[in-house]
Amino acid sequence: MSQDLKKKAQAAYRELKKLNADAHIELIFSNPLELLVATILSAQCTDVRVNAVTKDLFKKYRKPQDYLVVPVEELEDDIRSTGFFRNKAKSIRGAMRAIIDNHNGKLPENLDALVKLPGVGRKTANVILGNAFDTPGLVVDTHVSRITQRIGLTTNTDAVKIEFDLMELIPKKEWTMFSHVIIFHGRRICKARKPQCDECPITKWCDFYQGS
Repeated sequence: MSQDLKKKAQAAYRELKKLNADAHIELIFSNPLELLVATILSAQCTDVRVNAVTKDLFKKYRKPQDYLVVPVEELEDDIRSTGFFRNKAKSIRGAMRAIIDNHNGKLPENLDALVKLPGVGRKTANVILGNAFDTPGLVVDTHVSRITQRIGLTTNTDAVKIEFDLMELIPKKEWTMFSHVIIFHGRRICKARKPQCDECPITKWCDFYQGS
């Protein structure tokens, strides 16, 4: 990675951080286990819908064992409105079984162990690390992928490759906040179909804008 690209990335990030000073995770949770479940449920689903479902879900399911003692059909029904409920129920139950069998019923606090849990990829692991364990994590979702490509911080389209590119550009202590800021910018201004470039403070650094 060139020093010029690093300077560009950090300058753009500073401006976006000012614009999105309120950026934060919007999933509601009170402990790491709840965040794991909420993040699994958030796939192909809005945070608003997930929060509506987990409001009651987390009263009913408090420990890993709770997700395993009910019939799978009951768990599926409880999370049905988040979509893809059968796959999500399978992932949740698989993760809970692994947490019980391999981690004494406690969610592990490192990426290598987290990604070995069923249904947990690097994105979910980094969400948990950054927001439940205060360990820097770069979350590459559709917003982060789209915006970092538009700015010109990466030429990759694979999420893992994008994550590793960004690791070279953004200071580690900023990884979690960087993810929040970019996600908020994606929701508010740099939208997928119609980016609102006239409201964007970083057009001078943006390859997409400069080339349009």
